Parts: sequence; C-alpha cells; structure tokens
Amino acid sequence: MAGYAWQILMIVFLSILELFPVVAEAQLRAGVAKEDITDRLAGPASDTLFVKALALDDGSQKLVIVTLDVVAIEEIGPIKNGYLDKVRTQIQKELNIPPSHILVNASHCHGRVSADVAELTIRAVKNACSGMARVNAGVGVGYEDRIMENRRFKMKDGTQTDMRRAYSLPADEEIAAIGPVDTEIGILRLDKMNGQALAVVYNFAVHPIEGTPDGGNTADLSGYASKTIEDNLDPGAMAFFLQGCGGDINPIKYKDVNDPPNAEQLGNMLGLSALKALKKITPSKTGKIKLINETMDLPRANFAERIDSMEAYQLRLMRSLRGTNMNLKTYVSSLVKYNYTSSYPSFYAHRYLHENMMGRHDMKLLDSLNRKDMENYKKNIYTMEEITRTNENLNLLRKHQAAAAGRKTINVELMAIRIGDFALTTFPGELTVQIGLNIKKASDLPFTFVAGYTNGYIYYAPTAEQLRNTGGAQEDCDTNLAPEWQKLYEARALELLKRL
Repeated sequence: MAGYAWQILMIVFLSILELFPVVAEAQLRAGVAKEDITDRLAGPASDTLFVKALALDDGSQKLVIVTLDVVAIEEIGPIKNGYLDKVRTQIQKELNIPPSHILVNASHCHGRVSADVAELTIRAVKNACSGMARVNAGVGVGYEDRIMENRRFKMKDGTQTDMRRAYSLPADEEIAAIGPVDTEIGILRLDKMNGQALAVVYNFAVHPIEGTPDGGNTADLSGYASKTIEDNLDPGAMAFFLQGCGGDINPIKYKDVNDPPNAEQLGNMLGLSALKALKKITPSKTGKIKLINETMDLPRANFAERIDSMEAYQLRLMRSLRGTNMNLKTYVSSLVKYNYTSSYPSFYAHRYLHENMMGRHDMKLLDSLNRKDMENYKKNIYTMEEITRTNENLNLLRKHQAAAAGRKTINVELMAIRIGDFALTTFPGELTVQIGLNIKKASDLPFTFVAGYTNGYIYYAPTAEQLRNTGGAQEDCDTNLAPEWQKLYEARALELLKRL
C-alpha cells in the first residue's frame, strides 16, 4: 500500500512540473554601439574620439556600461554639469533601465568632444540595446609595465612633489624615491555563441595625456589601445577602456623634451598586451549580473592651515632670492666654459701661466667670483622653480577651500558589479594607484578591479599619506578630501564587493 501511494505522489509531482516547468537560467545577452563625439570645430584631430555603450541583460535586470574619450564626467572639461542626469533620465524613460544600473566612465584623455555628446550617448545606448545577442563571458589579467610611471616623488627632506608639464621637476639630487605602478590589465571578454568576439572591457591605470606629434585633438593612448584591440578581433567587436586608479600615474617619459609625444606608440603597446592576455581567456556561460549602487558621505578637507603654511613658505622662498652679477645669457655661456675645463675656463692656458709667473692671480680671482655668481644664480633658478610649483598648488588649495563653503562632507556614488568572475567597484574621482592596489589585495574575489573617474568627478582622491604631505603636489592640493576618507572608502568598497 505504501508503494502504491508513493507512485501516486510521483505522478502528481510530474504532472505539476508539466504545468509549471522549471525555467532554465537565462543566457546573458549583450549589445554594443558607438558614436563619434570628436569636436570637429576645435581644430585638427589626430584620431577619433568615441562614446561607446555596452548593454547587458541577464533576463531579470539590465546593466549599461558607457565609456567616453573625455577628461571627466562633468565638473571639468567639455562635459558640463547635468549631463549624467540627462542621459540617465532619458535612458530610463525610453528603455526602462534604472539610473543606478548605468555606469559612465571617462578615460581621462584631454580631448575635446562635441556639444551634443549627451544626445550621442543616448543614441549609442539605444543602439546597443536594440542589437543584443546571447554571449558567454570570461575574465583574465594582462600585464603591462612599459608605458607608465608614477609621477610622485618622495624628497630627501621628507616632502613629496609631483611631475607635471605645468612646472619644473625638482633637482635630481633632491629626489629619494618614487611611487608604485599597477601593471595589471583587468579584462572581461564577451563572445557570441558562435565564438566570435563581441566586446572586450579592459581596466588599466594610467593618465592618457601623452599627446600626438602633430598636437591634434586625440583620444590619446587609451583610444589607440582600443583601436589596436578592435583591429585584431572579429568585425564589429568593440573594446571598452575603463580607467583605473591612474591619479598619480603618467605616461612613461612624460617630461621628455628630446622626442615628440607619441600616444599611438604607447597605446599600441597597451593594446597588444591586452590581446596577449585575451587569447588565454575561454568564455563560458555566465549567470546573473550582480549590481550594487549606493552613495556615501566622505569627509571634506579644511585647507585653511595648509594655505597659511604654504603662503608663509612662498614668502620665504621669495625672500631667499639673492642678487648676482649674472643674467641668463652670461650664466649659460659661463656654464659651458666652467664645465669644459676647471683649470683655465676664462682664457687660454698661457695667460694663466703668464700671470702666475708674474706673481699675479687676476684670472683665478675672476674665476672664483664667477663661480660664486654661478652658484647663486643656480640657487635662484631652483628657488624660482619651487615658487612656480608652490604657486600652482597654492591656487588649487584656495580654489577648493572656497568651493567647500564650510561644508563638512562630500557625497559620492559608488557601484559594484559582478559578471561571472569579473568584479568591479567604482569611484567618481582620480584615485591614486595605491588605493587600487590595496582594494585588489584585500578583496576575497580573485578578479577584482577598480575604476575611478566613474559617474561624476570630485577631483583627486589621494592616499592619507599623500594628503598629509607638507610639500606641494597636484594630487594632494587639487582635492576636496580629508585624510580620513581613504580608510572609510576602502572599507566600504570591500564591503560592497563582499555582497556581490
């Protein structure tokens, strides 16, 4: 009797399954599109600047990743405030994708884009969503160490400064050490079901501000890297550069004055390194998209005391300048002859020997006076270079102190997404490289990547150590943040990643 009852239950259970079949896990779908956003009215262009859209749909929710060849999402540069809200609102209205599911990343190239960039962004997203196909996903890591360098210097006096084209480098003998770089290229590969590549998302930390030999408008090295990747993939495949924690990372030999800048060469190297890693990735079926979008308040800096300190330092520098008999013309000529020979710099040897035989030392006395004037002139040059660095960074501090208007915190939008094993967390500012290295090391997810410059722009986001710098560098002066921010943000980023 018990066996008969069991058979009845099985028949009922199978009947229910026929009426209500179990829905198989949906296959991830993706679509890509791009639009030319080059400002053709801004002069000659060396290459094309793009807005690109990657639309993803797992059957229950959608995610849109937008990348732009532009310096920032609002606040500075050609993309004005209101862009993000306009784009997200229109996409939600037309495509029913929530604003919190739209990630917008700036490459941080310093190119100039057209005034209708918002409309072109919306068009790219709509086109990406209208041409979606089933895809498999894979993740991997590439390696590149040849194209970038840390621009922060730790000085022998305990201060820190940085490398910019806006001012001179400090003297070689004053530099004690430099900061780290991140050699990792984080890669998400999306292939169609027939094995053809559809999209490559790659994350790397570097300022794409190299420039081109002709000085034209450019997407810079990240634009060239994307082109290199796309030229070596299936037709229609798109490469999406996600800027990482490049706040203090410059292109290699950024201050070179002997060769023209060559973003294409550096971009080709990055693109080829990404392709090398891409070949080792085997995409597979991927489950649900996991996505978190939250905001948090971070402590603002009060720069009043630092401004006072730097103004006092600026005054001391000015007062330290000393008079000298030389000007630039006589200093340069003296520099040549006194470094050519130490024994007889001012004339032929026979005059020195003749004076010495006659018991006179007029030429040697002249050389002694000239050497003192040369040393004073050199000190004045170094002092004036330090004044230019101080002036630039002091102006940045004053700007942010005025903009704070007494506010104690600044609100930021954070995202964390996971597509298969690819995990990404974002921040709307110029994270310096150590912060990205810290988060990657501490994350429990093996393929964790960090994208700055995303969903807004709050200027630089340096480490607490950098913010406590008693000298002057752009990263710790062109910022809104107090040193305590780093610990709070890193903890929150790791907490978001744990929830994925």
